[in-house]
Amino acid sequence: MNLKTLNIILADDDTDDCNFFKEALGELELPTHLTVVRDGEELMQLLTNETKELPDVLFLDINMPRKNGYECLSEIKHNKKLKVIPVVMFSTSNSLDNINTVFKAGAHVYIHKPGDFAQLKEVIYHALPIATEEMSAKNRLKYILNA
Repeated sequence: MNLKTLNIILADDDTDDCNFFKEALGELELPTHLTVVRDGEELMQLLTNETKELPDVLFLDINMPRKNGYECLSEIKHNKKLKVIPVVMFSTSNSLDNINTVFKAGAHVYIHKPGDFAQLKEVIYHALPIATEEMSAKNRLKYILNA
């Protein structure tokens, strides 16, 4: 992983999960800047703000109010400016239907949300370089990370 500061957006409505994520990311001691949004509409407003720099990676929860992760992913991948953003989808579900749906829609990584802090740190650590690797979207592999 290169040493530039990674600009990360976390879209998740669960306060405990957000705090868990922030703490795990902080313990990885990687140069990052984290922005947290609580619902899909807030995410899309942030991403479409012309003055805002695009994130290096987006961690996107599937189940959110006002606009869910599937809807956001679809909007992102159908927008010329936003479709280059690497998207890591995560959910408490391990359903193959969910996984297939997000990969078909353009996600790069799918994470089954871990309940254990050490496991969360590990999946974040592995998801960051996978999501930000320099490959063309056509040749990019899809990854499923389970804790």
